[in-house]
Amino acid sequence: MLRKTYDWVMGLAGSRHAGVALGAMAFAEGLFFPIPPDVLLMPIALANRERALRYAALTTVCSIAGGSTGYAVGFFLHPVGQWLLSLTGHGDAMEVFQRWYQQWGALLIALPIPYKITAIASGLGKLDLATFIGVSILVRGLRFSLEAVLLKRYGAPIQAFVERRLALIASAVAVVIVAIVLAFELLH
Repeated sequence: MLRKTYDWVMGLAGSRHAGVALGAMAFAEGLFFPIPPDVLLMPIALANRERALRYAALTTVCSIAGGSTGYAVGFFLHPVGQWLLSLTGHGDAMEVFQRWYQQWGALLIALPIPYKITAIASGLGKLDLATFIGVSILVRGLRFSLEAVLLKRYGAPIQAFVERRLALIASAVAVVIVAIVLAFELLH
């Protein structure tokens, strides 16, 4: 099953629809989709290494467009959040959250927290939109560009390594994800 999925993604990466799929996935990830666009950016960049930086730019733009939509959701659904908090007896929690987010919001965007969460929270916390977009461009742009540069430069050996050890790599990624989730749970 893992090999079939890998082969399907690599087939999509080499198709003429790769850019559209990548852009759609990056936009959706910024708003609601649970899978980061890196899982599609990497094979697309491997399939067409001379366009790797172009794909990184597409991913950045579409991801920030999705994140900006998430920001708008948080910003305009503020009354709903306030109402829900008042029902629980924590009506002042929104103001506390906003003060906290105003102070630390830009830093939170740079943390390895799912982008959809930071995007919606940034709108909910009334973080300045220009700050949100600026930090998003910096952080997401650096991340996707670094991936593209590394794949452009070292793509063939990386691809060969992944194809030989696909199950091991998938297992290692799963362990890292579980460890991150457990770390967040223990911190809260």
